[in-house]
Amino acid sequence: MTHNHILITNFNSNPNVGLYVFATDEYCLVGRDVPIKTIKEIEKVLSVPVHIVSICGTSLLGVFCAGNKKCLLIPSIAFESEMTKLDELGIRYSMIDTKLTALGNNILCNDKGAIVSHDFEESTVKQISLALGVPVVKSKISGLDIIGSLATLNSNGKCLIHHDIESFEKKLVEKNLGVICIEGTVNMGSPYISSGVVTNKNGFIIGSLSGGPEIDNADKAFGFMD
Repeated sequence: MTHNHILITNFNSNPNVGLYVFATDEYCLVGRDVPIKTIKEIEKVLSVPVHIVSICGTSLLGVFCAGNKKCLLIPSIAFESEMTKLDELGIRYSMIDTKLTALGNNILCNDKGAIVSHDFEESTVKQISLALGVPVVKSKISGLDIIGSLATLNSNGKCLIHHDIESFEKKLVEKNLGVICIEGTVNMGSPYISSGVVTNKNGFIIGSLSGGPEIDNADKAFGFMD
């Protein structure tokens, strides 16, 4: 179901749509598990070209990718053929050599800053900072290191974040990323925000298990509802 800037959907009955999509204001990458009909709907709602790719031999783009308008971050275990595809698409990327290969789960970033898991080595933090062109800090959300999985943001300066985030954590996110955070859930109570929603400046995709209040809250959180 679509509402101009909102797509309420699932991929083959899986409402965890954020696992299979990575989006910016310039492009959107989706895994091969995303139905072609849905890809056309995504393209309309996010108003960017959508490309079907794989990362690390999987469709889990949202899990393995992070990035901003300057650079896409992919893990060093990505296949050469996948890098060739990104080259063909003209997408600038940087390979991050780390054991934390699920970059999307461990990095929350935009064009102003990045917040990463405490488990990243300092050399990796420097690599991330250089690739994205932003300062990087380590922090947690709700005491958890998998911060990338607990929030989703867009270039409107808005962020939907874990409903149990501590106040000091929220202040750190807002300060370092220059966003306004609104707490919430997706897919009928899930705190793993990025697994259930994808957004850019034009709209958002949210899992079909999400209730009306969750969808309205996301609409407000991403800056589309006054």
